[in-house]
Amino acid sequence: MPESSVVVRPQPMDSAYFTAGSRLQAAGLRPAIALFEQAARVVPLPAPPQPIAIADYGAATAHNSLLPICAAIAVLRTRTTREHSVLVAHTDVPENDFTAMFRTLTEDPDSYLRKDGASFASAVGRSFYSQILPSNSVTLGWSSYAIQWLSRVPAPVPDHLQVAHTAEEALRTAYARQAAHDWHEFIAFRGRELCPGGRLVVMTMGIGEDGEYGYRPLLAALTDSLTELAGRGLVRQDEVVRMTIPTVSRRAADFMAPFAPSGRFERLEIEHLEIFDGEDRFFAQYRMDKDAKAFGDNWGQFARASVFPTMVGALDGGRDDPRAGQFLDRLEAGIAARLAAAPEQTQIPLAHLVLHKRPKNR
Repeated sequence: MPESSVVVRPQPMDSAYFTAGSRLQAAGLRPAIALFEQAARVVPLPAPPQPIAIADYGAATAHNSLLPICAAIAVLRTRTTREHSVLVAHTDVPENDFTAMFRTLTEDPDSYLRKDGASFASAVGRSFYSQILPSNSVTLGWSSYAIQWLSRVPAPVPDHLQVAHTAEEALRTAYARQAAHDWHEFIAFRGRELCPGGRLVVMTMGIGEDGEYGYRPLLAALTDSLTELAGRGLVRQDEVVRMTIPTVSRRAADFMAPFAPSGRFERLEIEHLEIFDGEDRFFAQYRMDKDAKAFGDNWGQFARASVFPTMVGALDGGRDDPRAGQFLDRLEAGIAARLAAAPEQTQIPLAHLVLHKRPKNR
């Protein structure tokens, strides 16, 4: 199977959809923030005037970064004065909407720029599957819902939107090989960028002992809605086949593989690894208010923010295709209607990791 071109991590075409959709992703943030706070309590700090550097890997519009970075800075301020500046580097692919990101940082009331006058923001427009910051410069690293996106699509998945549900074993193998390569590259370069004693907290999609990828109701609604749009002639079947969602979930063994057999890789060690089912906050809200329409709308907005940018790129004209707007609106409406008709809880397997860079003498 020939490899396709390099894939950029999808970015939301409308930041308002990302804000709404990220509410589900925020469900996994609370325990990850606690890990980030603990990391901020123990990492060695550079001496002023050198700033404390925090890296946000895969920032998108920064909505999933505000609370954890604010929490970490609050902890750091218990260890040092405001005369010691904090420099936050938000990184993402060049195609990211950095204008929306800086607007978030400037205007959102939860922004660290509004809460800490000695904190400063910067941006790096490069893929995190390479080195993007100076060696030994990062005190704290954060990455949420980013590393599940492959750097490259090995091949389309003709029988499903997601490789986890394909019947073709060769495709599963190809995607697993790419996922292993990407994880290896991600941590290798973070190992170079982190300061000795620095820590990186990662939140991403995981697979537990039950082997479940999750998101089954959403994927079913997506598939059925696409079939309907193809049947009505809005999209062609060859375009639907190209609408592969290039995300992967990893097992504990996948995360640990680069560290074998010594338990270290690029002086990094896994300090914490947990795979668990995150809360379906949309269903929890539905159980309280019984508002099926709001339940469906929330999932539709989540899908539009998270995977629609990839899917619309499969149209012949990509995002500039004259059908793009209608395609997005009708696909979102189809998902919302289907999930509202039969609300059910969604399994959301997540992984939390803390990586620690050991000093040279240890």
